[in-house]
Amino acid sequence: MIIRGGENIYPRELENYLRNIEQIENVEVVGLPSPKYGEIVAAFVKMKAGKSITEEEILLYCRGNIARYKIPRHIFFVDEFPMTASGKIQKYRLKETGLQQLKEAGIEIV
Repeated sequence: MIIRGGENIYPRELENYLRNIEQIENVEVVGLPSPKYGEIVAAFVKMKAGKSITEEEILLYCRGNIARYKIPRHIFFVDEFPMTASGKIQKYRLKETGLQQLKEAGIEIV
């Protein structure tokens, strides 16, 4: 569960919502640290082969359809997800990747 400014956000709910976008093959949602809100929502999106979608199109799909505090603050596009030997997605590694990409982009959130 992600706690953003006192609001509870369930990643599975948001992942299921975003998977309804036809260009998205899979999506994983994690919380990234935020000095203001405690945590913010970040989505890691894997697109279907031959399809494309922009961050803005994903945000437009969310606006007006889900609560504003649930809308991902950051969207990262990935080719594959880090997996364990048993085939589970390693969300902690996604969080590390997101923080690293934000740092490289000059966005310091911690």
